[in-house]
Amino acid sequence: MTYSNLYHTKAYNKALWIPMLFAFFTLTYCDSKKGDDDFTRKVVDKNPSMVPLSPGESMSKIQMPPGYHLELVASEPMVQEPVAVSWDGNGRMYVVEMNTYMMDAIGTGQFKPTSRIKLLEDTNGDGKMDKYSIFADSLVLPRAILPVADGLIVDVTNDYNFWLFKDTNGDGKADEKKIVFNNPEIDLRNLEHQNGGLLWNMDNWIYPTRDNLRYKYHNGKLIADTMINNMTGQWGITADDYGRLFFSEAGPGLPAVQIQQMPAYGALNFKDQYTEDFSVPWPIIGNLDAQGGKNALRPEDNTLNHLTAVCGQSIFRGDRLPADMLGDYFVAEPVGRIIKRGRIVNTKGKLQIQNVYKEKEWLASADPNFRPLNTYTGPDGCFYIVDMYHGIIQESEWSGPGTYLGGIIKDKQLYKNRGMGRIYRVVNDDFSPDKQRPAMLAETSEQLVKHLEHPNGWWRDNAQMLLVLRNDKSVIPVLKEIALGKRATLKKNPTAITSIHALWTLDGMSAIDKAVLFKALDDNEPEIRKAAIRISEMFKNDSQVTDKISSMINDSSPDVRVQLALTLRSNNSKKAQATVTQLLNSNKDNELMHYSYDSFNKTKESIAFEEARIKNISPAERNLVLKGATIYKQLCATCHGPDGKGRAIGGGDLPAPPLAGSSRLQGEDRILPIEILMHGLQGPIDGKTYKDMMPSMAGQSNEWIAAVLSYVRNSGDLSNKASVITPEEVEKVRGYIKLAAGGATLQQLEITRHYRALQRNFDE
Repeated sequence: MTYSNLYHTKAYNKALWIPMLFAFFTLTYCDSKKGDDDFTRKVVDKNPSMVPLSPGESMSKIQMPPGYHLELVASEPMVQEPVAVSWDGNGRMYVVEMNTYMMDAIGTGQFKPTSRIKLLEDTNGDGKMDKYSIFADSLVLPRAILPVADGLIVDVTNDYNFWLFKDTNGDGKADEKKIVFNNPEIDLRNLEHQNGGLLWNMDNWIYPTRDNLRYKYHNGKLIADTMINNMTGQWGITADDYGRLFFSEAGPGLPAVQIQQMPAYGALNFKDQYTEDFSVPWPIIGNLDAQGGKNALRPEDNTLNHLTAVCGQSIFRGDRLPADMLGDYFVAEPVGRIIKRGRIVNTKGKLQIQNVYKEKEWLASADPNFRPLNTYTGPDGCFYIVDMYHGIIQESEWSGPGTYLGGIIKDKQLYKNRGMGRIYRVVNDDFSPDKQRPAMLAETSEQLVKHLEHPNGWWRDNAQMLLVLRNDKSVIPVLKEIALGKRATLKKNPTAITSIHALWTLDGMSAIDKAVLFKALDDNEPEIRKAAIRISEMFKNDSQVTDKISSMINDSSPDVRVQLALTLRSNNSKKAQATVTQLLNSNKDNELMHYSYDSFNKTKESIAFEEARIKNISPAERNLVLKGATIYKQLCATCHGPDGKGRAIGGGDLPAPPLAGSSRLQGEDRILPIEILMHGLQGPIDGKTYKDMMPSMAGQSNEWIAAVLSYVRNSGDLSNKASVITPEEVEKVRGYIKLAAGGATLQQLEITRHYRALQRNFDE
């Protein structure tokens, strides 16, 4: 059942009747007047001109379904190189500008501190930004931002710290800057593999797109919580109306990853979590600048034949576009110049994203400089797109001298197309954007509570966040009434979504008591019961709470039973563990429940095994392996798999060969794996050709290369057992190696390997 169809079921009519007021008109009039899928894909421009277009000209090159069109919100010179936006509680737009991103094929000057964050305002309410200020300047490639009540949290490249910028005098410029999370290490990962998003979620945790940390914002500081597995999302992060998180992964072109359960319960993916056709792009432009070269293109029209750079996903949660968009999943593909649209199906808690259109896209552009990087639901209830409008959209590891992409960049002079950028909103002929301008930062707590029933998820999210940050205890009685489905101060009886927001607001204010919790656990709405089970984890050692939730073992909702298993499996009481066993035995057909439990146990066993194994090596080697484990899980696992078997969790090929049991990694020739990482690798491997080449890692430090190689040679997860590689060995290879342009082939490396063996025998 899809989310959009879910809204029409009996159980959810009560939960979502506010959006249905406008949905009825949309479904009976708009959809009958013109079908959303009733359009023909434009003829492909096989070899387009790379000359930049004006915003108006660029919009004319964009195809969307009938009734949809773009409106320009901001463009150069007001914004340049935009990669992300976010709105504060008053609806002002912060824009992240990566002004030094890939100004040429080798990334010259990329790490100069000249990037910025701008603050844009629409002063006359016409939807176009007409006022701006430079909020923060002299930054190194800012990547992700999060407005909070007293400022803006900023994540910048090569820095594990999070910063808070504040404007204390109201002039639109930050005059205070402080660290809110301190980690003195330098992030040496490729720019594409560092954090690319920050989200204050419904559960009041702040989630990045990478690493194994989430954060609570309290008293001007981010308090970190370590999770079991590293998150592997890349550019962008989003959530649905119930706080379920969605990530994507650009490198191997995975349009959705880790969507099956919350990250705190571990990483979990399935081969079929999106339909096969959702991973196939249908651009209307020849994509000659695809990193994979001709193999990545359809021979008949040069269009991209597989996803390679998906990013900036969002669940649409607004109220000023057709109702069948509500709850749909949108993800951008800047190499294909498209935005895909998927519908989410929920079967016994397991999600699948299904393609909405057949052999065409919700949005496709024939402008080669159109680079959609992020998408959002805006305060006005419309859909927003950030277009970097940039010639080069690939890191220098893949675009340097001798690479296919490097040749295209030179031939098409893509390096000239920079210094621009556009922000659009999508509108529909049958709807008007919301003209009400947010003013939440100065509103009373009672006014904020009323926004929890707003039909636009942006308003609900921001009202909840501000209530939690303000921590005004006077509204706790009202929030309790709303959480329990009573009228309170709202205009109408609260919907399920409003009640869930109230529950999580109480949780964020440390105001949940067992009386409210138990009533929520008995609610008729399954999503309320599910949220209450998650919240009950704060009472983990309370036997009365454990008994109460254990009594829900036969709940009518599969989603609730899955959540019950997730919550209780970390509760070590005999009652909890017995309940988990009962759940598994009585839900043998629930694939998600069983796979999640098995994955959870496997992870625990792996951690215990690794801890025992590294006790037998020296402290220096132990630190090297542990650092390598972090690098592998953050970067390499995306393509090689978490267990190094070259297979995705749940099945399906990954774009790189297996490492587990590799004789090349564990052999006596310790130089070969160093050379592989430093050269990069292209061409067939053991008779199989993979989608993408492995880029050169020569730009990383000696310690970085030694660490990741030491881990993959010594990992129990990968079933490898060999000695560590030292930074000194890497330095020795660096001293003589001549890097192969575009990466070496395995044949070239094997010839060199045999030559070394012959030379060694001769010397002996």
